[in-house]
Amino acid sequence: MSGRILGTVAAIVVTVLFIGVVASMFQNVERNQALPLSDVGIIRQQAAAKDLDPALIAAVIYAETKFDPRPSSAGAEGLMQILPSTAYYLAHLSGGITFTASDLADPSVNVAYGSYYLRYLLNHYGGNEMLAIAAYNGGLTNVDEWVAHADAAGKQLAVAEIPFPQTREYVRRVLGAQAAYRETYPRQLGLE
Repeated sequence: MSGRILGTVAAIVVTVLFIGVVASMFQNVERNQALPLSDVGIIRQQAAAKDLDPALIAAVIYAETKFDPRPSSAGAEGLMQILPSTAYYLAHLSGGITFTASDLADPSVNVAYGSYYLRYLLNHYGGNEMLAIAAYNGGLTNVDEWVAHADAAGKQLAVAEIPFPQTREYVRRVLGAQAAYRETYPRQLGLE
């Protein structure tokens, strides 16, 4: 009789372990669908080259395309949704002389230009990620104007005070995704 009980207990333990493994697999699949990540090598390389948080690059990609590059209605291209006019400007700034708009379809080129632009914006705003993210979406000129108005009022521009609702939500989405990428993918992004 004790052999039967032992066999039953062993079967229950194996079943519980199996269910745990299957549940974990489903959680991983669900997480990857909710918070996708690809092109990690490119992200890590560009983060290192541009002294950026790789989770910030991943978060911008997530907010722009959810890692599914497609042209926008405004004509932006690739993972980081860069307008060809912006890319030509960035190519000029960075000394790139062989850039063509079709290069934006290449993830390595697109992420390199998007990362260069993020670094440019961070430098412009003294390292303030919120302002850089706002400018990535709402435009440098607009954010400069908002900052000037906030400065004139004797305060700093806060997310809640961004006049464009789309940009305000974009900043919240990127900052939230950045925290989620840091928590969910620290090893993959080289944060450990």
